[in-house]
Amino acid sequence: MQLDYKDIIIKHYALSMSGSEIARQAGFSKSGVNDFLRAFKKCEDLSYPLPAGITNYGIALKVYGAVPGSGGRNENIELPDYEDAAKLMATRKNMTLMFLWNRYKKKCEEEGARFYQYSQYCELYNKWCEENYETAHFDAVIAQKMEVDFAGQTFSMTDPLTGEIMTIVVFVAILPYSQYIYAEGMLSTKEPQWIDVNNHALDYFGGVPALVVCDNCKQAVVVNQDWIEPELNKDYADWADHYGTVILPAKVRKPKFKSSVENAVGILEKGFFHKLEERQYFSLEQFNKDLWKELEALNKEPFKKKEHNRYYYWEEEKLELMPLPSMHYEYMERKTAKVSSDFHVRFDNAYYSVDKAFLHKKVSIKASSTVVRIYSLTGEFLCEWPRATRKGQWSTNPDHLPDNYKGFTQWNAPYFIQKAQLIGKNTETVIRTILKSRPYEVQTYRMCLGILNFTKKYSNKALEECCKQAIALNKQKYTFIKNTISVVADDLGEAGYHHSTSVKKEPVRGGYVMPPEASSIDTLLSRSRALADQMREEVDD
Repeated sequence: MQLDYKDIIIKHYALSMSGSEIARQAGFSKSGVNDFLRAFKKCEDLSYPLPAGITNYGIALKVYGAVPGSGGRNENIELPDYEDAAKLMATRKNMTLMFLWNRYKKKCEEEGARFYQYSQYCELYNKWCEENYETAHFDAVIAQKMEVDFAGQTFSMTDPLTGEIMTIVVFVAILPYSQYIYAEGMLSTKEPQWIDVNNHALDYFGGVPALVVCDNCKQAVVVNQDWIEPELNKDYADWADHYGTVILPAKVRKPKFKSSVENAVGILEKGFFHKLEERQYFSLEQFNKDLWKELEALNKEPFKKKEHNRYYYWEEEKLELMPLPSMHYEYMERKTAKVSSDFHVRFDNAYYSVDKAFLHKKVSIKASSTVVRIYSLTGEFLCEWPRATRKGQWSTNPDHLPDNYKGFTQWNAPYFIQKAQLIGKNTETVIRTILKSRPYEVQTYRMCLGILNFTKKYSNKALEECCKQAIALNKQKYTFIKNTISVVADDLGEAGYHHSTSVKKEPVRGGYVMPPEASSIDTLLSRSRALADQMREEVDD
């Protein structure tokens, strides 16, 4: 994403916003914004306030001497000799980019020249190789990059509580130099889980590579039309900033750009994936336990065409990786919600209790892939819950409920029972059963309300008959009523619907017969003039 230089300068100097604040608000990379502000402060030809009429193009020329993304290069930074670097990497045993970068950096410091940071140096080296040796084969560089992708094969898991069949997608990461592989099963591939598996991969590898080469999946890349300036997913870009690495999306429809992970996926799918697909799983934890056991054996299995194994070369490579920061990057979803009459807030199809003092008040929710934290709108921390692992899950702290909560709000057992009695005995029986179906009565209020609200569309007679069937089949649940009541109402015909709800009627077949002269131009003009005369008379009156 191209930076808006004018906007960054104005927000920083006029509004006193930090680079991080500007990046977060505008969706830019933090390192990109901060690098530009540092370059702007060093620029002798430009300062704030900006000259009238100057454009972003003009600012880039003044600050960098070229326009980023236009094919030009920042002339203020010493260009590394990548041709020489490539020769050394190809001919010198155990040569590393870290060694070459340190030599380049030392040379620049001695000459008083600006130099690229290590991650930028590696990114540009990688692009130089691609542009100059499109068809050549290069031996992987130690600690240079990690390639990530999803496996094409998926697995099935049965939820032990609901019986729902769920799909497990497998994330795969590899260090091309050592060919050391990491993999992890995922039930969701949304951004929080994507960030988590990338965190776990770096933990497994024991360090951070200079580059992360990814596919053009939506979790990583928003737009990648020309590969020169791909627009990254904001959260993944922040993840890279946190770890000091650079995201390098693969060229579209160029699988060789991430050939190592493509090869790793093939090895897994043709190998022990066959064992895993023959097993039945009831938890993601058990799947990953089996996956990691097989993966450990694979990483320690001797290579067929060279000495040693993946583990042996990884022990060498991890010494060259950049160190891991003290804390993981944590993706946070944010939402504002209102505490309902059951003392819970709904987030991502699950329910979490909040203290009674915040009944009917709005609260702020911040959630990672594993934890849900709830705050007041003023920022006061209220409570924390493990994130629900299934839809409809309830998390309730009894201390959040008042002692007399059954009479504390409009929603309570007497309220729902009284409403049900107005409909009929069967409905009352179902409501009483549901009120006792959960550990805490408040966890059933939404289901009771949902059942009673069916009378807004269907008649009391239809709901009463539906509840009668639920009792007979011992299925006194909201989901049964929801899935059955429309069928019961249709069987009852007009009597099955609320008086204000129209029952679908057969369309009128046939049409009105009109004489040919009715649509003639003279007839239509005559009617138009008569209507206009009538309107004028009404105005005059």
